[in-house]
Amino acid sequence: MQIAEARALDCAYFDANRCRSCTLLPTPYALQLTEQQARIEALLPTMAWDAPHASAVGGFRNKAKMVVAGTVAAPTLGILAPDGSGIDLQACPLHEQPLVAAMPTLEAFVREARITPYDVPSRRGELKHLILTASPDGELALRLVLRSSEALPRIRKHLDLLASLPFTSVSANLQPEHKAVLEGEEELLLAGSGVLVMRVNDIGLRLRPRSFFQTNTAVAAALYRQASGWIDEADPESVLDLYCGVGGFALHAARAGRRVAGVEVTAEAIDAARETAAELRVDASFAVGDATGVDLEGARAPELVVVNPPRRGIGSLAARLEASAVERLVYSSCNPATLARDLAAMPSLRPVRGRVFDMFPHTEHAEVLVELARRRGALAGRTGTPGLAMPRL
Repeated sequence: MQIAEARALDCAYFDANRCRSCTLLPTPYALQLTEQQARIEALLPTMAWDAPHASAVGGFRNKAKMVVAGTVAAPTLGILAPDGSGIDLQACPLHEQPLVAAMPTLEAFVREARITPYDVPSRRGELKHLILTASPDGELALRLVLRSSEALPRIRKHLDLLASLPFTSVSANLQPEHKAVLEGEEELLLAGSGVLVMRVNDIGLRLRPRSFFQTNTAVAAALYRQASGWIDEADPESVLDLYCGVGGFALHAARAGRRVAGVEVTAEAIDAARETAAELRVDASFAVGDATGVDLEGARAPELVVVNPPRRGIGSLAARLEASAVERLVYSSCNPATLARDLAAMPSLRPVRGRVFDMFPHTEHAEVLVELARRRGALAGRTGTPGLAMPRL
């Protein structure tokens, strides 16, 4: 007879039916992991699996994306109800403590600076979102997503209200369009250096306002360690990191003394990766470019490629990897469905092993790391010496 376990996390918002984002919250955490592993294994080809890497059940999110609603006198920071009104979630138990502790100051800032919350039903108002990120060192970065520049003079005038918080960056993003797109093209630095250092496994990854980083720092650190371990076992001379972001996978691999290159479409992320590489004094080069356009066909194809694409997967890059001389691939995916599609498009690259990393407890989302190796004989007819590829820009 199975003994029922208590749920892993108490949440007053869930109990009051105010927020149901954590759909699996009533399920005991050990069972969440077991069922998650089974779902992912059923989607993917047969391979060896390490035990899933668990997360803390609460206080793990390093980023709070708060929809701002309500009124200037009584703003809400949280999510929207189906009718477009605001639901305040300032004490969300998923967020790291520095984020929770900062929320009352941010609410007071909105009131004192008289930044009108954006009202979705009427399409009026200014402040759409507050995006707050915390580093492992306890520092903070804030982005205010605004409909226009109308509130900027008042925001600048009242920035001293934020002086009690350890901000390294405060910026405003202008998003004038009324659509489900979080941010616009224009970003204005209002205070600080514009850089938040995320210290992960003793590597200081630099985040600028538009930079992507995993929302669960502890599990991201474990993901990087696992990928680095697999790369160390393969011991390639050259590694190419596609969709490299601020260089997490690449810089971990380069620290072992091998030549590494990274490619990312976002220029500010590449600037950050270059700065960290210089600080670490490693043999790593980074270029702005489209990962799908990197030269994999030439005589300088890398021995090992890392891919960490967005949810849509690698698309046409799968066929190019299949036709290349790349011997090994380490694929980090946040979407098992597109991962399964991409693996099917690379039959010469055999999945060797995988591991699930639970970045998002209490939901069905997960990060999956898979190592693939070229099947014996699959390189017949191909020419070229493995080396290090860079994009044709």
